[in-house]
This record gives sequence, structure tokens and C-alpha cells, in this order.
Amino acid sequence: MGDDQMTERLYRWTKKRLRQQLAVVQGERAPSLVLKDATYLNHARRKWLKANIWVAEDRIVYVGKGMPPVLTNTEIVDCSQSRVVPGYIEHHAHPFQLYNPHSFANYAASRGTTTLINDNMTFFLYLDKKKALTLIDALDELPTSMYWWCRYDAQTELNDEELFSNSKMKEWLEHPLVVQGGELTSWPKVLTGDDSILHWMQETTRLRKPIEGHLPGASERTLAQMALLGVTCDHESMTGEEAVRRLDLGYMTSLRHSSIRPDLPKLLKEMQELGVDYFDRCLMTTDGSPPSFYEDGLMDKLIRIAIESGLDPIDAYAMASYNVAKYYQLDHKLGMIAPGRIAHLNILDSVENPTPTSVLAKGKWIVRDGKQCEEYEPFPWEEYGIGSFEANWDLTENDLHFSMPMGIEMVNAVILKPYQIPIECTDRILSIEHEESFFAMIDKNGEWLITTMIKGFATHVFGFASSFSNTGDIILIGKSVADMVAAFRALKEQGGGMTLVEDGEVIGSIPLQLFGILSAKPMQEIMKDEKKFVKLLRDRGYKHEDPIYSLLFFSSTHLPYIRVTQRGIYDVKKKTVLFPAIMR
Repeated sequence: MGDDQMTERLYRWTKKRLRQQLAVVQGERAPSLVLKDATYLNHARRKWLKANIWVAEDRIVYVGKGMPPVLTNTEIVDCSQSRVVPGYIEHHAHPFQLYNPHSFANYAASRGTTTLINDNMTFFLYLDKKKALTLIDALDELPTSMYWWCRYDAQTELNDEELFSNSKMKEWLEHPLVVQGGELTSWPKVLTGDDSILHWMQETTRLRKPIEGHLPGASERTLAQMALLGVTCDHESMTGEEAVRRLDLGYMTSLRHSSIRPDLPKLLKEMQELGVDYFDRCLMTTDGSPPSFYEDGLMDKLIRIAIESGLDPIDAYAMASYNVAKYYQLDHKLGMIAPGRIAHLNILDSVENPTPTSVLAKGKWIVRDGKQCEEYEPFPWEEYGIGSFEANWDLTENDLHFSMPMGIEMVNAVILKPYQIPIECTDRILSIEHEESFFAMIDKNGEWLITTMIKGFATHVFGFASSFSNTGDIILIGKSVADMVAAFRALKEQGGGMTLVEDGEVIGSIPLQLFGILSAKPMQEIMKDEKKFVKLLRDRGYKHEDPIYSLLFFSSTHLPYIRVTQRGIYDVKKKTVLFPAIMR
């Protein structure tokens, strides 16, 4: 790719394009589109104003009373009965929850969320540096604007710590599409002396990029210390009081509404009761929820909740557009309807209904009068070294022995605590009268395994296998060792994903064609797959909020109390391996 193309794509438009855009305003060229008589949200004045909005391909070039003198091939849309707002921004996306960044972006744009700021974890861990950075460049060619974070740690204990090498960290952090560091799940390590992560935090600050925290339940003193180290925003408030504490200490405060923390109505109610009437330092996020959570929208859903919670609609829209752009120093490109901005525009039938009837992303119609404008086109993942899960090894019943004295108990969807195993584990089939099941985590290359018991996952799941996990290692759960092995073999045969087996027969599956953790299907199809599979698990006794999060977080060491990691069963508080993984 030539330098001109690269700089143009990153929205430092080339001299030639700038001259063409000037020529439109000067009346020498026609714009591609005019939104005529639009009542639009002007964030600079916090008012709804009336204007004609001229768009030249992917850029807003003029907003004002005038009409272009040249209208050759210009599309003119009468907006006199509509409201126009900037495209919405999801600033804290984890686009790897069965869906992939492409399918998520495609669906998000159809609901008016035309910019995503994404977690880089999966690409960082699974791809070499050059492929990953080439891939994020390619994804930015979509109509959706795609930006990224740079993680400082893997959120688990890895066997290969070299994954976070200096050269890799440096190139990610310096990339123009990477707009923040974090999220900082390993903050306790930093507070207790980890200078390697502190170095990258300092480097992020030097690059004038913000740092996203991950500070659930943090005290005033902890928040003060993390602010000193460079953390500028946090999305972990679970009460209005916690959100106000962050605002009081100068944090940008992101209000979360996700599948396991649907907190936004409560947060806004409690914040207002505590006297908050200024929301310019508030953002909103859905925090990487599973596919079906998005059936009724993305940021449009959160804006609706904010309006219904009594916020001024201008604040509600700003928390999902202008406030975000300003915080990430992108308001010269995003979050406003003004000359020079990328043409991300949502046309609404009313201020109270933030789900757009029409959506423009980079000046291209995504939705027009309620109709999707383009067919879903698959993304060429294989060009970037992303293929299916392959296991060139087998598993037998003899590999699985469950003699450990300590098991893991699910307190809720994501919290695990240790417990003394009260039952005899030498049987190969367990009773469905209790909540204990066999549990194994096996290296994706078949080199090591961890076996124990899990309490509280389900009562009569007989054989379940998943390559969807934080690290891509394989999780097996079940009442029957034979069915667990059968589930693994079915998983291997379908190229990764999830399988459910009963009496040797596959009764449910979700194929995940990319790395064994992401589906290549469009979002609506992934939603159907997920709902069907989750129902099968619920029918068999899974009782927590979200099994997709449970699978993802079994190895995530930012959560209490114990985790199952590549090194073994890990005590999060003591930072020690209680029972090491065993080589096969």
C-alpha cells in the first residue's frame, strides 16, 4: 500500500482530496449528498440547530444555511421532518464474544453505532505483530471507524510471557489506530511494584493516549493512586456512589450496561439522587456482551435508557458521541456534525427514539428508511493467518483422572471460589442429584492438562467441550467422562467452538471457525446459535447470568478467588499456583 493511500485511510486526507473537498465548498464541484433542512444536534452550542449538511464522499464539508451551487449527481435528502445526530461510538468493545470485529461492526453500524474502540487482546495473543497490525489497518477500510486499545497484560497466567515483548508493545502503542492503553486489569501488580507495566503506562501517557482502568470496588485512596500512575478513565462503577467517587477524583467515568452488569438505569438514578447534573465527563458502554444482548440495540439502547432516566437528551447523545470523541482527542474527526468530520450521521424520526431510521457511515448508506442497504460480505480472514482450530492429537478416557482434593465452585457467572470435594471422584459417571461435575482444561496443543471438579455449573450436562476461552485452551465439563471425550472429538471434527453430548450423541453445537473462538457468520445468525445453545445449557441446570462470560473468565486472574490458568489452579489474592498443570 502506498503512503498516500495509508495516510488517506487514517483520515489525514491527501492534498488532492483536500483540494477536491475545498472545491465543493467553493462551488466548483458538486457534493455527493446534501441533507436538506436538517434539525441537527450541535454539540459546540448544546443546541438543536437547523442547517443544510453537505457531504463529499466520506466527509462533512459544510454545515449552514447555503445550498451548493453545483448539484450534478448530488443526492438531496429532505430532513425537515427528522433529527440528525452524530454516529454513536462504543468506546469499550470486546469484539470477540463469539462474534468477530467485522460481524460486530457490520451489525453495530446498522443500529447507528458507527465507531468502535476495540480490545486488542485476541489479535495480540494469536497473531504475530505484523499480521495483527496489517489486519487492523484492513478492518478500518470498513464503513465503521475502528480504533483499538493496547493491553498491558493477558489477564491470566500464561506459559509464554514473551508474548508481551518490548518491540510488540511499542509498535502496538505507537500505531495511529491505537488510541488508548489498557484496560488495566493487573493494577494490583503495578501498585505493588511491577515496573514493566508501569513503563508501558508511562509510554502511553507520553504518547498522549489515555489509560482505561479496571478498578471494581476501588476505594478513594486506590483511585487516587491509580490516577497518579496515569489511569484516566474507569468503567467499573457498580453504584451511583462509586461513579460519583470517580467523577470527584477527575476520572472520565464510563457507565456500564452489559449482560452481567445491566446497571445503567440504577447508576443514573443514584447519580442524580446524589446531585449529579453535569454529564460531560461521562461515557457509556455495553462492555463486550454476548450476541443476543444486542438484539434490541447497542449505543442506541443506552441512549434510550439515559433519556428515560430523565437526562437531557443532549447529554444522553453526547455520552455516546461527542464526550467520547473529545476524551480520545478525536473530536476533529468524530462525534460532531461540523465541517471536516467523517460523515457518520444518524437520521432519527424523533429525539426520544435514538434508533435511527437511516444511517450514514463514512458517507455511505448503511440503512436507508429502515432498510439495510448492502448484503453482508464475508471478510478474508485467511489472508491474515486466521484459520480454524486444529488439534492433531487425541484424548482418551484414560487421560482424565479426577483425584484432586480441592475443586472450584461457581459463586455466580464469573466468580470462582475453592471448595473441598465431598464426593468420590473415581466413578466415571456422576449423579444428577447434585451440582458437582468433572472439569478439565487442556492445552490447545495437547501438551498439558488440569483436572478437578466444578460445583454450580450445571446439574445434568453430561459432556460439554469448548475451545472458546480466554486463551483458546480447551474446557471440558460434564457428568460423564465418556461423553466429555465424545464432546472433545466432536469439537475437533467441527474445527472448534462448543459441543454438547449426551449418551454419545451430539445434541448441540456452535461452530467457531476462526481460531476456534470466533464465528465467521453474520451477527444475526450468531445470535440464533447462541440462544439455542444457551437454552440447552439452561435446560440442563446452568443457572447463572451468562454461560458465555463464564467460559471466557475461567482463566481470568483479574477476578476472585481462584482461576484455572495455563500454569495450573491459581490463587488470585496470594498470586500462587495451588495445583500445577500436569504434562500429558
